[in-house]
Amino acid sequence: MWKRKVLKKKTRMRMKQTYWRMISVCFLAAMLAGLYPVSATFLGSQASLPSPERNMTAPFAAEITNSEVISDLARRLFKGTFISDFFRSPFSTAADIAIELGTTSSSAFFSFLRAVNNFFVENWDISTLILIIGVVLSILYQIFISNLLNIGEKRFFLENHSYCQTPVSKIFFLYKLRVITHPAWIMFCRALFQFFWSLTIVGGVIKYYEYRMIPYILAENPKISRKDAFFLSKQLMKHNKYKLFLLHLSFIGWKILSLFTFGILDFLFVNPYLTGTEAELYLNLRRNYVLSRSARYEQLNDSYLEHVPSEDELLISKALYDDSRGPYTQISYFAPEQYPVFLFSVQPPFKAVRSPVKSDRTYAFLSCVFLFHVFSILGWVCEMSVQLLVNGTTDGLFSPFSPWMPIYGIFGILILLVCRHFIHKPVLVFLLNFVFYSVLEFAVSWITEFFTGTQPWDYSGYSLNIDGRIYAGGSIAAALLGCAFLYYLAPRITDRFMKLRKFSRTAICAGLTILLLADIIFRIHR
Repeated sequence: MWKRKVLKKKTRMRMKQTYWRMISVCFLAAMLAGLYPVSATFLGSQASLPSPERNMTAPFAAEITNSEVISDLARRLFKGTFISDFFRSPFSTAADIAIELGTTSSSAFFSFLRAVNNFFVENWDISTLILIIGVVLSILYQIFISNLLNIGEKRFFLENHSYCQTPVSKIFFLYKLRVITHPAWIMFCRALFQFFWSLTIVGGVIKYYEYRMIPYILAENPKISRKDAFFLSKQLMKHNKYKLFLLHLSFIGWKILSLFTFGILDFLFVNPYLTGTEAELYLNLRRNYVLSRSARYEQLNDSYLEHVPSEDELLISKALYDDSRGPYTQISYFAPEQYPVFLFSVQPPFKAVRSPVKSDRTYAFLSCVFLFHVFSILGWVCEMSVQLLVNGTTDGLFSPFSPWMPIYGIFGILILLVCRHFIHKPVLVFLLNFVFYSVLEFAVSWITEFFTGTQPWDYSGYSLNIDGRIYAGGSIAAALLGCAFLYYLAPRITDRFMKLRKFSRTAICAGLTILLLADIIFRIHR
């Protein structure tokens, strides 16, 4: 028997100890996996770029909201029926608001609906092919990134219950274990079954809560079979579905208050509070289930989620552990207040375990030049991909030097020189990245307009923008990319770069620089 107040009290106590870690994980889950659509709704709405008229409806077209997608499709499929009339009535306004706050425009489902709408009004041509590619990419992203990050977030909160030094990177634990296809398949089945049950409305609500514990079960045992995962979730939620509904309902006041803060309260408090409370519920349910020795309880096999081993236990376990079962025994150390990864039931392949990345390293001049080009080209690729998926064209992309976006190169070198001194404070690093990119993008926009008379981009359609030159959503995305560059990409790329002979390193940097300068000269005189 569990009580909401007890679960919430435990979560608040844990938030006092690991507050920044909890909000960081939820923030990553919101931005990378779309797990908290209400939080991300206020970060962006529509972009208006100084480009020719768009000739197609792109899979993530920002000018078409999710509610408009559903209403357009309903009017076409159910023309002349009461369903079509409903979407023209004033009563549809509340439904539109609920859809916008509860969904993300980049979800695979709405990308598919956009494609269906497009087929009603467009002829089959190259734009249709681009649209299909975008939908496929959206579905693959949902299956292999969003769903796996969902499981990773749950793993963090389960470990955070007993280990207050659980790293934020735990959200990526399935990728580190190289266990991807199996949990991705189970989560896909969960979404598919949920969709079909939702067609019955009442059945959709019941199954939503019946399947609710599947991500937590996969976080505990990523190699559990699909049948066992669904069975255990059903058993854990037996006689608990309505109580979990009441638990979710008890957060409605916080959710309403968050709307008045444009989603900021969600990021800073509500999301980690709700997810942490739900994780406490799972631990409570699994504990009772295991103790009762109910059917298939042995699949809930991670006792270290709640039993924190002493240092003596770890030493004995290490001595008795068979190294052939996994590589962590060869490189692991007993980190204080962290989960003993070498005792986890699933171990990664030997080739997947690498020495820790030295993110606080210093970078030589040639390394900085090379990384400038790498980050400039990476930024160009990211911008091209986003513009293609959002607008269906790259005509409006401000890219004076292709395939370089020097603003990203400058940003990358800036964070390497400054943020590496704060490498052990990831929240501060993210905030610095946010500020650096915002200032840099604003300056580039102003300088470009001063010399050319034309503003290179216009974000005035986005919420939380400044003079249309910068907006919060774009700066957050760049800050996340900067963190990935600082903590992982730059050290790994530099390690490989430094293995080359000095002559080769010099030749590569000189060649890339000459190509960039030649492109600049060509475009100036064109």
